Amino acid sequence: MDTGRSTDADPSDVRTREDAVRVIEAMAADLRRHPDAWENATLDRFLEALAAVVEDGTAEPSWRTFAELLVAASGYE
Repeated sequence: MDTGRSTDADPSDVRTREDAVRVIEAMAADLRRHPDAWENATLDRFLEALAAVVEDGTAEPSWRTFAELLVAASGYE
């Protein structure tokens, strides 16, 4: 069975809150364009995946880390 994918939003250049907002907006646009492609396209699946990626651990929190977690949660299995 094929699984879904993560968003194509890129968190690699996030440094500020405004950058994080741009990633979130890009994620929303990507989900609207590809609603059946995401692994975690529903809010409940996305939040479960977000909790899992946060629990898996992360380095020093930053806006970039926040954006990376959101992006990771969109396709986390």
